[in-house]
Amino acid sequence: MYYFIVALLKILLVAIVLLIIVYTVRHYYFTLNRLFGKQRQPYINVDVADWPSVTILVPAHNEEAVIADSLQALTQVHYPREKLKVIVVNDRSKDNTAAIVDDFAARFPDLIIPFHRQEGIGGKAPALKDATLRVSSDIIIVFDADYIPGRGLIKQLAAPFFDPEVGLVMGRVVPINLATNLLTRLMDLERAGGYQVDQQARMNLNLVPQYGGTVGGVRIATLKDVGGWLDDTLAEDTDITYRAVLKGWKSVYQNRSECFEEAPETWPVRIHQIKRWAKGHNQTLGRYAMKCLNNEKMRPSQRIDGMLLLGVYAMSLVMLVGWIIAILLFYLGENNIIMGPLALMMVASYGAVGNFAAFFEIATAAYLDRSKNRIRLLPLNQINFFISMVSVCQASLFQIFRSRKRAVVWKKTDRFRSAGTTTGLS
Repeated sequence: MYYFIVALLKILLVAIVLLIIVYTVRHYYFTLNRLFGKQRQPYINVDVADWPSVTILVPAHNEEAVIADSLQALTQVHYPREKLKVIVVNDRSKDNTAAIVDDFAARFPDLIIPFHRQEGIGGKAPALKDATLRVSSDIIIVFDADYIPGRGLIKQLAAPFFDPEVGLVMGRVVPINLATNLLTRLMDLERAGGYQVDQQARMNLNLVPQYGGTVGGVRIATLKDVGGWLDDTLAEDTDITYRAVLKGWKSVYQNRSECFEEAPETWPVRIHQIKRWAKGHNQTLGRYAMKCLNNEKMRPSQRIDGMLLLGVYAMSLVMLVGWIIAILLFYLGENNIIMGPLALMMVASYGAVGNFAAFFEIATAAYLDRSKNRIRLLPLNQINFFISMVSVCQASLFQIFRSRKRAVVWKKTDRFRSAGTTTGLS
């Protein structure tokens, strides 16, 4: 029995190391593609067209600090007014959100439609599901209540839908408050690496760019084809991405279509956010991993990319298991010429080779953004990576060992700015 357990631990350790190598190669491949590969942005320069009808959905729950800035920016976008509507989904807010929304609706009755949701299941996905029943347009674009769109953003997000195969579109998220403190600066670097390099590389390589629940567009026909928003999902964006891609729809990333967000300004808020993302992503992993692997409508490269994207948050727990196995084998005396270096690699790889690959993406993003001074903060991202890893492991373990299913509720990110504090974005 002892030898069987040791052999099993060795096999698991080898598998984990191989998986780490795959993700490391993925980071480097995406980065090199972004630096030297052919860049695909086929829809970005469309400016004059017979634009489709668009409805912007703004889910809001206790958003009095930020909702006015977002709505004010939406009243100034460059899009044919007769083809644009904004539905603000005020879901049982207990602050001044409803009054602010009603004020904008009174001043812009041809544009802004309030939807004060008082019943139904809590959560962003159920709110979007109910609001979609009120939509008569061809396209839905979703913004979080703290997001500030530039004036040309709606056209940029609508343009890819001229391609009838496109079901989902995602723009780039940029923190508006990056100068606040060290955390917001680190969030800015993380966002830049994720969008400027990771998402754009997947677009370049015709893989699976991920639709995000903010700054993203969905074709109504795609929503109907996949069965609409699901009530019980914690990550409606990742969920709809995979249901659409599995049905054969294309997803598009628009790297130059920037929208401005408020990044977390305190570590507790950041930890709360990353735990919520991890739970939602892992839920989607459980639902669609095998379907993605066996889907004949996707090319082999898309299946592999889809699986690796689904497993991003699960890798933190995998790493933790790998570290534990490496330590166990060490104390069991399994330190031969093969297992010794392998265990050492397991312990050191994430901090050295693996993290450096992710840092390579971030440094490349800073270079491409022509803001090289930000690279000086790169070593400090070890703090962010470590805290994120611990937080994701906690969230993942909670999902595995929780005793009962809990209702989906709003768990929005806390806001820090006051209304009217943003400046001149266009």
